[in-house]
Amino acid sequence: MRDTGPAAPDAPPARPWRQLLSGGVGHTVESHDWYVYTFLAVYFADDMFPKSSGDPLVPLLNTFAVFAIAFAARPVGATVMGAYADRFGRRSALMVTILLMGLGSLLIALTPGYATVGPLAPALLVVARLVQGFSLGGEYGAAVSFLVESAAPRRRAFFGSFQYVASSAGHIMAGLSTLAAVQLSGDGMDDWGWRLPFAWGAVLSLVGLVIRRSAQETYRPEPDKGGGRARPGAFAALRDHPRQAAMVVGLTTGGTVAFYTWTTYLPAYATVNADADKESAVLAGTVSLIFFGLLQPLGGMLCDRVGRRPMMIAFGVTTAVLTVPLLTALSSSFWSVLVVQCAGMTLLTAYTSIAGAVNAELFPRALRGRGIGLPYAGSVALFGGTAPYVGTWLKSAGHGGLFPWYVRHCAR
Repeated sequence: MRDTGPAAPDAPPARPWRQLLSGGVGHTVESHDWYVYTFLAVYFADDMFPKSSGDPLVPLLNTFAVFAIAFAARPVGATVMGAYADRFGRRSALMVTILLMGLGSLLIALTPGYATVGPLAPALLVVARLVQGFSLGGEYGAAVSFLVESAAPRRRAFFGSFQYVASSAGHIMAGLSTLAAVQLSGDGMDDWGWRLPFAWGAVLSLVGLVIRRSAQETYRPEPDKGGGRARPGAFAALRDHPRQAAMVVGLTTGGTVAFYTWTTYLPAYATVNADADKESAVLAGTVSLIFFGLLQPLGGMLCDRVGRRPMMIAFGVTTAVLTVPLLTALSSSFWSVLVVQCAGMTLLTAYTSIAGAVNAELFPRALRGRGIGLPYAGSVALFGGTAPYVGTWLKSAGHGGLFPWYVRHCAR
């Protein structure tokens, strides 16, 4: 795979490590704002949704339903912001997406509970998550393009892997801010303490916005004959490169359920299905995310040496064989959750460390934001965003043991 397209690629930036920092810090902030939701779901579910008589899982189920609904906005964000990134540049698009993420986080932090405003509470929660879903949908295509275009040709997988390094850092920050909040005495965490990490995320988005302003642009659109910017349609990448778009869908579908299961949903899954303590499950998730983040550059370097295909095959085979044994081995102990999650993340690295480079290399630079963004966001919306809901629903229906098979089937 190579960089193709009518436009001659710009030279890699003079200070590539600064590019990694600028792009990575912003994506870390977005990841914190997005994923802190899942860490806190078990705390604010009862505050945002009325309890159903006889079924304490209903508020949590509704909370994860909102998590899934937010993914519906991701294809819209990918389409709009992908076209924006291809028309005005990657850096401009990334500044817009991080600002929107912060606004959504601030709205969640300020939303009154159901006992105060009734149905308006979950309605505002849905609006906030839709804004964040739009933002994150537009983020991926622009961020991956930005990172890969900042790299020398033989270091693209290594640079692309930092998208997941940054995402892991956001996960870790979400876990740490949650652990700090749970130190509140009495019922403080359930009553109002869960709002603090969301407020902190809004502050972090402003920090990320400032840092991204210092990044060097990696793509300058070609002017049209009239002296302005060329304006291919929002769906030009899908129309002109349908095979490549289908490849993005296939790769993403295989990885996104595994990604959201191992990195996002597992602490809640362990709490509900293995009776793990909430705080210890979050701590195990935080430690395992540090491990996951450290693996990504190693996986990217390996991919640059051995190629993309062997890594993709390794992910498919190991996931098909080991997913069910790992998830069924979960117990209530901290060490069980930690070992199982780290093992799953090791399998996952064969996908996450190469996905950015593989997706970016499929499309010409002029259509890269759109080509990556929409197929990726659509696949994530259908499969990744629904993973926590499916797992919780299966448990509520008395079939929690089927979820490992669901993950295996989707990711193989």
